[in-house]
Amino acid sequence: MSYALNDLTFPAVSYPNTTSPNDFILLEHSQQSTLTWTNVGIGLSFILFDVGVATVFRLGIGMSLLIAALRCIGQLSVVATLLQSVFENHNPWLVAAICLLLNSLGTFETVINKSPRRFQHMFPAVLVAMLGSTIPISIIGSKYAMSVEPFWTPIQYIPIVGMLCGSTISGIVVAVSYILKEFQENRDKVEIYLAFGASRVEACRPIAMQALKLALTPPINNMSVLGIISIPGMMTGAILGGSSVQQAARLQMIIMFMITASTTLASVLTTLAAITVCVDQQHRVRNERITKNDSRCDEIDGSILNIVAEDERGKSGRGEEERRVGIHRAQRKL
Repeated sequence: MSYALNDLTFPAVSYPNTTSPNDFILLEHSQQSTLTWTNVGIGLSFILFDVGVATVFRLGIGMSLLIAALRCIGQLSVVATLLQSVFENHNPWLVAAICLLLNSLGTFETVINKSPRRFQHMFPAVLVAMLGSTIPISIIGSKYAMSVEPFWTPIQYIPIVGMLCGSTISGIVVAVSYILKEFQENRDKVEIYLAFGASRVEACRPIAMQALKLALTPPINNMSVLGIISIPGMMTGAILGGSSVQQAARLQMIIMFMITASTTLASVLTTLAAITVCVDQQHRVRNERITKNDSRCDEIDGSILNIVAEDERGKSGRGEEERRVGIHRAQRKL
């Protein structure tokens, strides 16, 4: 016997003390192979190959690759054990607790490990931005776009929140890192606007716009290549789980739209928070409220952000000479 919810088939989970068919979500395992730790070890050999390449070329990231792989194994093992219990209990409060935990851990990863710079009260600001973006969008998407009843069905809702958190982290890091870097390196440009009577919103608008463009570039690129160049993981997983290809494709469309919306909303909220903290009500740039993140574990992300920012700076003509021309034009306009 098999049962598919909304024409999509999901892993076998039975909920105790229930009799309704809607309380059972089953998946046929007859044609699926069972993966063991031996299979995981074989997969890990690909990472060892990467470590070897990094060592040969002296890239200095071999240890980072190995640590990231070990974290991946440990974290997914813990999550699998935890989620199995949540799926079996079918308790909305457990689902809410897991979602809060995911957002809290995502905030910690963003502020502590990913961001090369921080601003005062960044942790609560990022936490509010993540909760304010992932939770409403996941609820609306699950209930209306995916027609899941109840919307908090653990086996669907928790993975959705997890995917939204993962993508939202990247957008927040890119946006905030760019803004804080501009405040520190191009403070005089912002102060010129402020000195000529511009509000902090008007003075910071060019920086905020560029930061949001950078944050939304990855989701836009991902949507552009889906289906033609790449088959995403969510669609692949749905197909392997027994769903029809058409249903899997529609599910992936919905997920990508939700990811883009969540990234946009979270990036906007954190951008506004960063501007509010770094430029006070007296229209002064407060660089002392920006600190370098010396405890950041992921050094690779900082380098990537610098490369992206410099590339965008070059594309938009933000050389020293053109910056002076821009300030001169702003003076004439104001």
